[in-house]
This record gives sequence, structure tokens and C-alpha cells, in this order.
Amino acid sequence: MTSDVEATDRKILELLAADGRMSFTDLGKATGLSTSAVHQRVKRLEARGTITGYGASIDHDQLGLPLTAFISIRPIDPSQPDDSPERLRDVAEIESCWSVAGDESYILKVRVAAPIDLEDLLARIRAAANVSTRTTIVLSTPYENRPV
Repeated sequence: MTSDVEATDRKILELLAADGRMSFTDLGKATGLSTSAVHQRVKRLEARGTITGYGASIDHDQLGLPLTAFISIRPIDPSQPDDSPERLRDVAEIESCWSVAGDESYILKVRVAAPIDLEDLLARIRAAANVSTRTTIVLSTPYENRPV
């Protein structure tokens, strides 16, 4: 976060990160501002791109996707274009894709139902993006998406 975000705006961001559905009235009570002042500040934070969106926290186990894994990928032929994110954009099991420094080019966060599905996904990723993979399976998640 940039240093031009003042303390009151930081408080609003903390509150919204913890509960994205918090009303302007409740934000006002928590920050000592009027409802209209909070509304103006939130709209300004959205317009500046400090707030990029709002989302729901999902229990992936209930969706039948209990297995989370991180897949590090790197091109088999480094002379080819670096277009793995585009090649993999429509693979539904990929939740996130990060460009990273180090031996690998990208790290993918994926969610699947079972180990056999992960095996199938790895084959599809390798074929679609012409990459080698290294996989880490998540055993448990003590915390994730912690607020600011």
C-alpha cells in the first residue's frame, strides 16, 4: 500500500478486508465518520484502485474441491515465447497464477477433488503450456487471505 493512504483510510481498508459487506453506517461508527463521508472515502479508494474488488470467502471442501496444490512451472524450451499464463487462462482448476523469480517462471494455485484429478490436471498443464512442473500438495491451511 502506498504511503499516501492516511490512517482513516487504512482503518476503512482493514474493516472492509475483514468484512467486505460492512455497511457504510457501520464503517462510519467504527471510524467516527458520517455515513456520507465514509461513502465518499470508499468511492475514492475504489476510483484510485486501492480497493480492487469485493469477494466471498469460499469453503472449497463444500464445493467438492478439498485438494489444494501449488504447481511451479517453467518452459521446456526457454527460447519460446513466455506465454504460459495465456495458454493456461481457461483451465478452470487454476485459481491463481503468479510470475516469480527463481528457477521456475510461474506458480499456480490449483484446487481439485482428488489426487487422480491433480494427475490429470498436471498432464493438461504440461501439454497446453509446454512446461515442466513441480508440485506441492497442501496438507492444511492454518490461515489464508489475512486482512491488511
